[in-house]
Amino acid sequence: MNFSIIIPIYNESKNIVSLINEIIFNLDNLNFPYEIILIDDCSTDDLRENLLRNNLLNKIILHRNNTNKGQSFSLYYGITKSKYENIISIDGDGQNDPADIPKLIEIYTNSNNYYLVGGIREKRKDSIIKIFSSKIANYIRSKILNDNCLDTGCSLKVFKKKVFLNFDFFDGMHRFLPALYSGSGYDTFFVNVNHRRRLHGLSKYGTLKRLIHGIRDMIKVKIMINKIKNQ
Repeated sequence: MNFSIIIPIYNESKNIVSLINEIIFNLDNLNFPYEIILIDDCSTDDLRENLLRNNLLNKIILHRNNTNKGQSFSLYYGITKSKYENIISIDGDGQNDPADIPKLIEIYTNSNNYYLVGGIREKRKDSIIKIFSSKIANYIRSKILNDNCLDTGCSLKVFKKKVFLNFDFFDGMHRFLPALYSGSGYDTFFVNVNHRRRLHGLSKYGTLKRLIHGIRDMIKVKIMINKIKNQ
């Protein structure tokens, strides 16, 4: 089996070097082909120069958006540029732990049924406000979409590329992959993963803005799933 690792990134130069090195450390012994694709969402920091200084440009594939287009577009674009049929998504801020990737891969590869295996951040290292708002959003979403996922916001996931590319793209879709997969009839599975404190920089997403957009996107996903079921 082979994997394309997609990392959307925006102004995370101080976090990305250690993250890439950790990914390589945890995957090189697994004996399967993989690629690391970085989607730079029009960062204004020294991302490229930092990768060059640390001899990482030859170990990854770097694409840059010409304008800031958001995490969903960056993930989607990275997947369209990938050469392998199995996708691993992970945040570029270093809070997802690459040491958990082999665990997700093992579940994914040893099952003939799971089309998406996702992480659940068991002990989140975020602010109280962010954790509380996320719990509310997850509760509402799970009731409306019935996706059986306690933490759809965890970016660490392994999933089938061909299924993902069948979904109509919309901004915010990266938060609803469990619902889109399960609502389309594909089996999913979730496992507890480590979550780490952000060492550098600030979160790029406002809590109130994300909540408002989340409600809008929830309705959109519900309509999409109903349309798929009625086909």
